Amino acid sequence: MRHALDEAKLADAAGDIPIGAVVIDAAGDVVGRGHNRRERDADPTAHAELVAIRQAAAARRSWRLDGLSLVVTLEPCTMCAGAAVLARLDRVVYGAVDPKAGAVGSLWDVVRDRRLNHRPEVIAGVLDDECSRSLADWFAARRTAEPG
Repeated sequence: MRHALDEAKLADAAGDIPIGAVVIDAAGDVVGRGHNRRERDADPTAHAELVAIRQAAAARRSWRLDGLSLVVTLEPCTMCAGAAVLARLDRVVYGAVDPKAGAVGSLWDVVRDRRLNHRPEVIAGVLDDECSRSLADWFAARRTAEPG
C-alpha cells in the first residue's frame, strides 16, 4: 500500500485526485503502477487502477493477470472493479472505502458477483486512515481555495 500511496502523491502533484495503485506479484514486487491521470490526460478512463493494470499487462505481455494483486488507495469504482475481474487478478486490496462509488463492497460488489466467472479475493481497509486522510486533505484544500 505504501507504493500505492506514493503513486497517489504523484497524482496530487499533477493536480489530479490523489489515488494511486500498484499491481504486485506473490513476492510483493511491483509489476505495474499508476495514479489518477484523468485531468492530465483528459481521459475519463485514466483511473489509477486502469493505468496500473495496463502497465502490468504490458509487462506480462498478456491480459491475464492471474497470480497478481491490485493494491489501490481507494475502493475501486464499477469500471475498475470490472477490469480487475476481466484481468483475472487474484485479489483486490484497497485502503479507503468509497461509499459514493465503491464497487468492491460499499455501494456495489462487482468482484464478488456469483454470476461472473472470476471473483478476486478482497482485502479492505489497509492503511485506511492514511488513505482517507490523503483524500480528505486534498478535497479540503480545494474547498478552501474556491472563491466564496
